[in-house]
Amino acid sequence: MILSKTLNKIIVYLLSIERTFRLIPVGPLLQKINAPEDLRQLDDTQLVQLSDELRQFIIDHVSVYGGHFAASLGVVELTIALHYAFQTPVDQLVWDVGHQAYGHKILTGRRDAFHTNRVYKGLSGFPKRSESPYDTFGVGHSSTSISAALGMAVGNQYLQDNRHHIAVIGDGAMTGGMAFEAMNHAGVTNTNLLIVLNDNCMAIDPNVGALKDYLVDITTSRTYNKLRDDVWNLLGKISKFGPNAQAIASKIENGIKGGLLKQSNLFESLNLRYFGPVDGHDVNHMVQVLNDLKNIQGPKILHVLTTKGKGYPFAEKDQLTWHAPGTFDKLTGQIHKKHYDTPQAPKYQDVFGQTIVELASANPSIMGVTPAMPSGSSLNLMMEKMPDRAFDVGIAEQHAVTFSAGLATQGLRPFCNIYSTFMQRAYDQVMHDVCIQKLPVVFCLDRAGIVGADGPTHHGLYDIAYMRCLPHMIVASPMNEVELRHLMYSAQLESQVYPFTIRYPRGQGVVPNWKLPMEAITVGKGRLVSEGEEVAILSFGPIGNHVVEAKHLLVSEDLRPAHYDMRFVKPLDTALLDDIFRRFSKIVTIEDGCLQGGFGSAVLEYICDKGYTASIHRMGIPDSIIEHGEPSQLYKECGLDAASIADVVRKLCGVVVK
Repeated sequence: MILSKTLNKIIVYLLSIERTFRLIPVGPLLQKINAPEDLRQLDDTQLVQLSDELRQFIIDHVSVYGGHFAASLGVVELTIALHYAFQTPVDQLVWDVGHQAYGHKILTGRRDAFHTNRVYKGLSGFPKRSESPYDTFGVGHSSTSISAALGMAVGNQYLQDNRHHIAVIGDGAMTGGMAFEAMNHAGVTNTNLLIVLNDNCMAIDPNVGALKDYLVDITTSRTYNKLRDDVWNLLGKISKFGPNAQAIASKIENGIKGGLLKQSNLFESLNLRYFGPVDGHDVNHMVQVLNDLKNIQGPKILHVLTTKGKGYPFAEKDQLTWHAPGTFDKLTGQIHKKHYDTPQAPKYQDVFGQTIVELASANPSIMGVTPAMPSGSSLNLMMEKMPDRAFDVGIAEQHAVTFSAGLATQGLRPFCNIYSTFMQRAYDQVMHDVCIQKLPVVFCLDRAGIVGADGPTHHGLYDIAYMRCLPHMIVASPMNEVELRHLMYSAQLESQVYPFTIRYPRGQGVVPNWKLPMEAITVGKGRLVSEGEEVAILSFGPIGNHVVEAKHLLVSEDLRPAHYDMRFVKPLDTALLDDIFRRFSKIVTIEDGCLQGGFGSAVLEYICDKGYTASIHRMGIPDSIIEHGEPSQLYKECGLDAASIADVVRKLCGVVVK
């Protein structure tokens, strides 16, 4: 049995080596495309062939190396058509979010380096200005493309620099309020702005809301679609006779659209010329349409219908699973998963999802809210069991917070689950609509701290600092999954009347047997993890598990720092701190967040206010942008891995570190 397990591990290792060094085949046309200038030398038939080759290259690549998948497959033809019709990078192309930009990267000189995508020190998984002149704007968060492209257009108009500016935005990202703000502004300009609405009825999870239904109404109106091409041709001919004819044509067009759809056109009510819908997988028609649109002045929107996961049947059937599946067998569609001989700890988001269902079953006042991340946050478990009490509000973080505040005014207890990096988008609402009114909204900040391959747009490094400065706000973080359950239980108690933030990381926890009975934790109460001498380490959140590892490294050297899990950064456990400062003169604080204004700063402020003279060494995220990579690599880079913690203890204890 032991020999069998050993052989199996060797086989798995060899297969991983084979995947790592496998050469990804490159089609004959794609092999020649090193920049969009090469692409523009192809004819109609070759564009179709290139689409097939590019799609296959993405499938081959992601199956071996992992990454975002279905979104890029859905825009292969659109990507080719955009670079073919426009003179990029002179004409400026902005991708919203960037999940769908793999084809764009491959066609713009990064094909041979694409195996480093999302790898430490390699290509970013998102468009990034410092990486390529074709990446005109750094993205990662939703709904920013129209604002950015409009700013570019206005800037170039002022500079009298005649360029085209194109924003590619998905129908999911279009639900973000910022997109509507940008369109409202664009409509009163005469900029050369083209908004390409990539409509596939999916963000990461299926889209929700009235906009989705509106877009379906447009795309399914048979009468409108039948006349669309005739109207297009008519407008093209009339527009040659001057501005008056254009105005007449525009009225005709609006009347047809409004009459056939039995409603005014949403986009044209914002003074944006609307064209479409068009088939986003007909590359040659897309090129023709884009070339036509280049000759129509003013801000306009092209509605493009695509299929997320196009060309890979498994992804077309299950777009959610194949958004970012990891590595997989491209022939069978089997997603590679690690297999363990012993029980493993769950993911923190799964602990949240199962725990909120337990709590809500016992407490009818609990409600769940998430901005378009029900599966990522695991709130989908509550949505399935209690659909009238759990809400996906779309990509709308500001609305999610104020909606939660409204629920709280009615005596309900909303758990608003937002990724830490996205909570930054709703900061005013947290302050104005929750804290000032002292409403007991529970903010569960998923993906707090280092997140890994998604990089700087997705690391959740600032929430400790920006939450702890808000009046009435409680800020807590569990060291493990059991503590997360205890904190969630404590936050929903009727006696708890303040806004309550619970931050926890992305990925797997540390306690396989986590589903223990929940207990109330006194707000502002820390705990002793292990006794020690000379040095006291104060940790906040799951980074405390790195301290436990560091203590194991120090055992053989007879160094025994004490370890305290503070659990709350606001309010601090001042009684525990007083005891620590009486016993220890050397203190280390550690947090998975920015040093400025974070947990260590809170401890320093307390020391200053109380007049203590302890020596403090703060460990946390430095004042710099942390790029992408495996979390273990990034923790080491930031000096937050177990070995770095052990070195700090050695230095404080006078041991020479080599």
